Amino acid sequence: MNTINTTHEAEVHKGGRSLSDEEKQSIDINGYFRIDNALSPAQVVAMRTRLQEIVDIEGDDAGLEVHTEVGTDRIGDLVNKDPMFDICFSHPRVLETARHMLGNDIRLSALNSRTALPGYGHHGLHADSGSKVQPGEYEKAMSIWLLCDFTEDNGPTRVVPGSHSWGKLAAEEMDDPNLDHPDQIYLTGKAGTCFVFNAHIWHGGTMNNSEEKRPAIFAFFGRRDVSQSIDQKKYMRPETYERLDATARHMLDVEGMTEFSPADFDRRSDQYKRLNKDSAY
Repeated sequence: MNTINTTHEAEVHKGGRSLSDEEKQSIDINGYFRIDNALSPAQVVAMRTRLQEIVDIEGDDAGLEVHTEVGTDRIGDLVNKDPMFDICFSHPRVLETARHMLGNDIRLSALNSRTALPGYGHHGLHADSGSKVQPGEYEKAMSIWLLCDFTEDNGPTRVVPGSHSWGKLAAEEMDDPNLDHPDQIYLTGKAGTCFVFNAHIWHGGTMNNSEEKRPAIFAFFGRRDVSQSIDQKKYMRPETYERLDATARHMLDVEGMTEFSPADFDRRSDQYKRLNKDSAY
C-alpha cells in the first residue's frame, strides 16, 4: 500500500504562492493535492472540541441535514454552527485548487464533518457522481481537513490516483469496490493538513483500527450549474448571513437574501432531511 507523504513535492503545497505548472500537472494527472499546515494547531484543537460539543447537543439528530451512518459521528451544515469553520470554504489555496479542477465559477455544496469511531469507517470505492464524467466535464471537488494525524491504521481516505479521468465507475469496473484496488493509496498526514481531490476520483474511507476517534471536516465544492448537496439558502440563518462578507455570500450562493427559515425549524422534517440521504459525506 502506498502512502502520500511530504517528500512528494509535486503534491505538497506549503507556501502562499499560486500553484506552479508542475503542481497543476500533478493535480490533472493524479486528481488530488495536499496542503500542509492549512490549519494551525490551535485551530485543530478548537474545531475538534467544538465538533464534540455539537454532537453532544444534537444527539441522535446529528447529521440529519445530509446523512447519518452507523459507527460515525456526523454533523451537517457547519456553515450555520460556528464561524470557526468558515476557513474551510474560504482558504485561498483550497479555492485555487478547486477552481483549477472545476473552473472559476464554483460554490460551496456542503460543509460537514465525519468522525470515524474505532472499528468503523470503511467505504467501498466510489465517485461522488452517479454518472460517468469525462475529462474536462468535472462537476465536484472535495477537501478533507484533518483534525488528527491520519495514519494507515486510523481510517484515512483511500484514493486511486488518475481514476477521475477514466470516465468509469468503480461499481461497474470492480468485482467488489469494498476490496483494495491495486493502485490505491492512503491520504495520510499530520493534523492541520488539507487534501483537495477531484470528487470523481475513486475514493472511500477505510476502517479505523485505532482506539481513538478519527475526526475530519469535509468541504464539498461544485460548479454553479450543479445542485448543492445542501441548499444553502434554505438552511441559512439570519445571524450567519449577517456575519458573512460579500465574498463568503457569493461562495455560498446566498447573495441578496431577505427571508429566512424560522428559528424553530424542525430538523426532523422531510424538508430538512431531503438531500443526499445516501451521500458518503
